[in-house]
Amino acid sequence: MFSQIKMVAKQAGNNVALMGDAHSYSYNELVSSVEKLAEQLKPFKHQVVALYIDNCPEWIVIDLACQMADIKLLPLPAFFSDLQLKHAVKEAGAKAVIHLQGDRLPDVLELQYNSDIYRKFTISTMVINLSKLPDQTAKITFTSGSTGEPKGACLSNQQQLSVATALQSMVSLKANKHLALLPFSTLLENVAGVYLTLLSGGSVLALSQQTLGFNGSSGLDIKTLLRTIDTHQPSSLILLPELLLVLVKSIENGWQPPPSLEFIAVGGSKVSPVLLNRAKQLGLPVYEGYGLSECSSVVSLNTSVKEKIGSVGKPLKHVSIKVDGGEIFISGNTFLGYVNQPGTWNQKLLDTGDIGHVDDDGYLYIDGRKKNLLISSFGRNINPEWVESCLLSNGLLKQCVVFGDSKPFCTALLYPFNTSASVDEIQQCVDSNNATLPDYAQIKKWHLLSHPLTVGSGLLTANGRPKRVAIQGFYQSELAALYGSELMAL
Repeated sequence: MFSQIKMVAKQAGNNVALMGDAHSYSYNELVSSVEKLAEQLKPFKHQVVALYIDNCPEWIVIDLACQMADIKLLPLPAFFSDLQLKHAVKEAGAKAVIHLQGDRLPDVLELQYNSDIYRKFTISTMVINLSKLPDQTAKITFTSGSTGEPKGACLSNQQQLSVATALQSMVSLKANKHLALLPFSTLLENVAGVYLTLLSGGSVLALSQQTLGFNGSSGLDIKTLLRTIDTHQPSSLILLPELLLVLVKSIENGWQPPPSLEFIAVGGSKVSPVLLNRAKQLGLPVYEGYGLSECSSVVSLNTSVKEKIGSVGKPLKHVSIKVDGGEIFISGNTFLGYVNQPGTWNQKLLDTGDIGHVDDDGYLYIDGRKKNLLISSFGRNINPEWVESCLLSNGLLKQCVVFGDSKPFCTALLYPFNTSASVDEIQQCVDSNNATLPDYAQIKKWHLLSHPLTVGSGLLTANGRPKRVAIQGFYQSELAALYGSELMAL
């Protein structure tokens, strides 16, 4: 990747490559900084090094320097819980972590020797466990995790480059100004935002969460976000469905989007065609796509030239899609495999777990998921059974069913063992459980059932498992009240 960006720098020269809250890099400065830092990081060659910092130009410098120094980079999402951070670092066998002095990591991880390496950042070593990684691993991406122990997908530099270059030819944005709203630890922003923009000779606006007013999960300051967009006048954005809804509602309330916007990609979870049509009618150049960490992010995308609303677009040129029995399989750029799972290595055909179809014109449609996996409108994967089991372990609740697919937060239908349990007691149970979960998996609102779910009512299987579709339909009005009618309609 870096060698290609270096070639771009020969033409872009003093043009702005990265712009942060307080410091910017020209292409020449970016290349020089990456080369100097790569030399400094040589002692960690072939090792796994974690990266835990907020969006800023230095995140990108460190990322590219690790590529140049043959370091296997493990980006750590800020929205991970302490347990998930520990799991990711231990599972990947990280020898060190690059972070900001004074952050939460010393209290979470067993950090040892510290050394300042670059600007305000330090690298701390750790006691590591040996991990098994497939050959050519350059980046290990842990998704939000459908459970408390997410799996680490291993990717090569070439796999990431393949996606970025395919997107470059498909989208045709030249010297664009890209405002990165998602955390760089999110592969979608890392590859389709940063790499695509730099390969195109454009500028990446790498601003902090505080400046953006968005932390990549549930925290959102709408006024700050809109002000940032107005100030910087970007030409491209990558949005989660929740962010698209915010922009649409803001326009309907009088906000004027900048005329500079040329291309807005939206993905992370299913987007309502109703919302997409509303956005387009308001003048937003928004296009839905689909991707997986196991395919180095983007798999398919709609564009201004080729689009069908309701689909997730046509596959990128290096990817092939096969639908067998309604299940979607992908080949052409599948990942190297999962950390410590040799049985998953070097598979040529990826079972996505998604149900869908391809129409006669080659557009891919996602119809659902094989497993009971929720994907929030912030793009976070949540296994409802994980959250439910945590809540039920308290002993207060007899039944718990969690919802939140394509919604901004999780909700639950609850029924206690003791019907005399007070609302305050149940809320304390929920609050106590939320404290152990990452914010995207916490129960923000809940509804107390007046009657238990039963097999006879058709809401439980014979072995007592919830029939989620049936329950959602039966309690549609109660769930609508928890989210608000407008959100449920999208």
